Amino acid sequence: MSSFSSYRDSFPHARLARSPAGVLEVVLHTNGETLIFNGHSHEEFVDLFHQVGQDAENRTVILTGAGQAFIDNIESEGFDFFSPRGFDKIYREGKKILANLLDIPVPVIAAVNGPATVHSEYILLADIVIATPDTVFQDKPHFAFGIVPGDGIHSLWPEVIGSIRGRTFVLTQQAIAADEARTLGVVSEIVPRERLMQRAREIADRIAKLPPLTASYTRVAMTQKLRRLVDESVGYGLALEGISAADVARTQGG
Repeated sequence: MSSFSSYRDSFPHARLARSPAGVLEVVLHTNGETLIFNGHSHEEFVDLFHQVGQDAENRTVILTGAGQAFIDNIESEGFDFFSPRGFDKIYREGKKILANLLDIPVPVIAAVNGPATVHSEYILLADIVIATPDTVFQDKPHFAFGIVPGDGIHSLWPEVIGSIRGRTFVLTQQAIAADEARTLGVVSEIVPRERLMQRAREIADRIAKLPPLTASYTRVAMTQKLRRLVDESVGYGLALEGISAADVARTQGG
């Protein structure tokens, strides 16, 4: 098992703080500002979510972003999409990030502080989603790179908002604003930006007062279907993503 002191300062792209009640806040960032997602943060988040899940003193987790967005920008630094060894690393990390998120055995609240256009599937694995009015959901990067969105986007969005609507979202790179996301069941509440963390903490504190096993096993019970979905779909989806990346590399090489 992990102790908070052993991992609290271990992650350059995540600022961690825990209240006396056991509410862990995980703020994704780059140099204190909005996270710029890249291959280094992709690798880092595997262990981040593993350590969070291994700490028995965590009673509730709030996952949020710094600055004006949850994740709205991605850079290719640290990624190698176009070689077998490079994509094998992405494949292994991509599976473990989602598995480790689901293995966090306490309720997770996503406090979405603005656009979530990169790796929005992380949010779909939370139990409660609170958003700001300017939040927008989209999958920008995969088609921008010319590759299949097989890292969970392809399966979790159709699961949450419906098969046809989810596939439309992916194939057209549709942007879904906060109000529509609430109607579709993605967002639990919309609150002003200045109240986002206050509201997340109110809910987290209430959950943290439940008997520990009650809160934990409720999370476990409610995520079993998602565990099966992620286990069955993400490895296959990432393999297809790798094939498409190889084709892009071949085309560029030609």
